[in-house]
Amino acid sequence: MRHGRSGRKLNRNSSARTALARAQATALLREGRIQTTVAKAKELRPYVEKIITTAKAGGLHARRLCAEDIQDNAVLRKLMDEVAPKYAERPGGYTRILKVGVRRGDSAPLALIELV
Repeated sequence: MRHGRSGRKLNRNSSARTALARAQATALLREGRIQTTVAKAKELRPYVEKIITTAKAGGLHARRLCAEDIQDNAVLRKLMDEVAPKYAERPGGYTRILKVGVRRGDSAPLALIELV
């Protein structure tokens, strides 16, 4: 039984889940919105929100903590200089998930996750 176990496995091992989360977080911060499955979007939301909250602190330590997950320097710069200051007064809830239908190939439910 999975009592008290949080998170979805998404049919991946732990290193693949981490890589997926980092890649999707980087894409979301680069583009502002991405389309993915509902399950992946629900897993991505807390991951990205923690990164943005860390970036809001500013400073070198926050930049290095964010750089562990966002390994693209251009996206990291955008996060620290544009995204984090935009949410300085907001206490959380930086993303929005909108369900957009099903994928044509396998009928997987799709969602649009975007920065508010």
